[in-house]
Amino acid sequence: MKYSHRPADIDSPFVVKGSSPATWHWRFPFAALLLLLLVPSVPLQGREHKKKADYGMGYVTELSSPQDIVMEAVEAVVNDGIIQGSKEYNKDKFVDKASPATSSSLFPQYGGPGKVFYKVREQVLAPVNFKESNDQGTLAVRYIVESKGPLQTVLRIDAVFGEDFRHVVHPSDGSVESAEYRDIQDRVDTLETEKKQAVEGERHRQEELARKAMEQKAEQEQALAVARAEASADTPEQQVENLRRQVERIIRAPGAQLKSAPFRSATNLKTLPAGSEVVILVATPYWYGVETEDGQHGWVNHTQLELLP
Repeated sequence: MKYSHRPADIDSPFVVKGSSPATWHWRFPFAALLLLLLVPSVPLQGREHKKKADYGMGYVTELSSPQDIVMEAVEAVVNDGIIQGSKEYNKDKFVDKASPATSSSLFPQYGGPGKVFYKVREQVLAPVNFKESNDQGTLAVRYIVESKGPLQTVLRIDAVFGEDFRHVVHPSDGSVESAEYRDIQDRVDTLETEKKQAVEGERHRQEELARKAMEQKAEQEQALAVARAEASADTPEQQVENLRRQVERIIRAPGAQLKSAPFRSATNLKTLPAGSEVVILVATPYWYGVETEDGQHGWVNHTQLELLP
């Protein structure tokens, strides 16, 4: 900078009237230096603030959960109708009335690994936390879920706002992505808790079934032991009587024909009167081969016999 000598009577904040040029020569550089130190402070702060806003960085994280659980949580968030981390200029809390979508023209076509989800809200008016957004347009969020192992899943979230009039796409400062991630993480935690409870409940159910089966088996074995004990306590006469009742029958009224073969057209050997006893020698589904009281053998239809009284 080139300074020119001026008379001492020129109005200047850096010149003391009545002083000689030799006097104000050293005063002017000092005042200029002071001014340079004070004036730039505001613009520098503005530039520093802009550097802190990481627009368009998105959100990427690795969750210690299987892919199916993360995808279930993401699908629930995509379908909840809410975009967290932003709001319209005259509203608060969040942007509502969002819908799930299979794609969005606000994002380049994705051909990488993993499963992609979209949530879109149209006719949003100047949403906050998007760089220089001051018009009506579409707010879109993209979620990419990629498995990295049985218990590792990578999740990426990106949010943008596209103006309807100027067709300009504004990136998010990360607020939407962070808020949507927190919602997904909460749902993942809930799903994993429910899964653990279901596994624990099934384990208890299986243990209870096994316990009841053992108790039932023990009861059956005890009943069988009692029956065996009772059977062994019978006298020989009682055992003979039990055996006789198992193989002996009596003829029903009004009597029956003793057949030569087990079918109705077979020859009649004799007529057996009602109440006469026979001993079963052979049993078929419909006929019994019997021996009469006088030692004769033949066949009687099962409907014509009854147990001993």
